[in-house]
Amino acid sequence: MVKIRLSRKGIKKKPFYQIIVTNSKNSRDGRFIEKLGYFNPLKLDKKLKFDKNRLDFWISKGAILSKRVYNLIK
Repeated sequence: MVKIRLSRKGIKKKPFYQIIVTNSKNSRDGRFIEKLGYFNPLKLDKKLKFDKNRLDFWISKGAILSKRVYNLIK
């Protein structure tokens, strides 16, 4: 099953997340198929950026959004 979820990057106490498309069996920070954007919770402006066209493409192919990603993009 293909999922669209967050992958944590950054250093201790300064998280930075990438929005990725991956197989649901891969680890959180493991292999991924495509990077769609990012989410930076520490920045006041430009917290979230993603490619809407690619997101719609993957959803049309049957990818499932995680709860966190769903709440971020709606």
